[in-house]
This record gives sequence, C-alpha cells and structure tokens, in this order.
Amino acid sequence: MSANPLLIERNRAFADDFTQHDMPALPKLGTMVLTCIDARVDPAHVLGLELGDAVVFRNNGGRVTTAFIDEVAALALLVAKMTEMPEAKFDIVLMQHTKCGAEFFSNPDLASTLKDKIGVDVSANAITDQKSDLKGDIDRLKAATKLSGTLSVSAVLYDVETGLIEEIAPSRTLSDLRNHV
Repeated sequence: MSANPLLIERNRAFADDFTQHDMPALPKLGTMVLTCIDARVDPAHVLGLELGDAVVFRNNGGRVTTAFIDEVAALALLVAKMTEMPEAKFDIVLMQHTKCGAEFFSNPDLASTLKDKIGVDVSANAITDQKSDLKGDIDRLKAATKLSGTLSVSAVLYDVETGLIEEIAPSRTLSDLRNHV
C-alpha cells in the first residue's frame, strides 16, 4: 500500500499554517549538511534544523563523492553570482552515523556482486570506520581544487542509539586545511 495518501494529508496540514512563502533561497545558517539516506538520520530532527536553515545532501553513507563535490562547486558558484560576491562562504557539515548500512559495502563479496550485477563500484564509499572515513572525506574536499578555499568543513558522528552527535573535526576553511598539510 502506498504512503502517498498519508503524505498528502500531512502536506495539507503543513500548508494550512504555511506562512513562509517569501523565504530566501539561501540557507539562513549558511550551512550545507551531507548525511546518509538512512531514515533514522534526518538532519532536521537530529540537528534541530528548521525550514530554510540549511541545504541538505543525502547519499549512501553520507560520503563525499565526485557528484557531491560537483554539486557543492556548482551551488557555490551560483550563490556567488546571485549575491555578486567573489566567492560563496558555506559551512559544510559531514554527518555519518553508527550502525550504517554502508558498512556492508566493505564486504568484498557484496561489493563484487554490486559491481558485476549493476556496474556500481561502492569501494570508495564503503564505511569501515566512521571517524577515519569522515577524516578521509575531509581530505577529499581539501583535494578538490574546484572548491573555493572560503568553504568551511566539519564532521560529526551521530549515534543512532543515544541521539547524540560527537564532533570528529571542528570547522575549518578549506584554505586553512590546504595550507596546513
């Protein structure tokens, strides 16, 4: 049975009190959040985000991928053009979580099956150790020359059992990360 009737009903209740028709497109907190697609990890709930606070990206494992880097670069350039600023400034928050299904991507048999059956290579996005993987994802952003040094990045780990996040890496600009090897 489809959840659409329930979703439409909930949307109507939302729209009944909707007064934010003139909300700007730019996020109020100047923040982008990258997290996992897992239904237990909704950044609006976990981080207390309100409508318009942040741009939210989601993928398997909340990993920094080439597609994510391209999206951030395009969005930053668009915002710079819209605001007539030389470079956009955003805080990128990387948020992975405990008990992530992307941990199964590290299983060589599963990875091989995915590669053989659907042509998807998950090896770069497998979760092996969240803290190390988050630091590796920060390194991917640092190495992405198409991303402006004015962007900042931090990393947190969300515990699905306690509801708490742990700061893994404090916010630092990409320029600062690139200059302090």
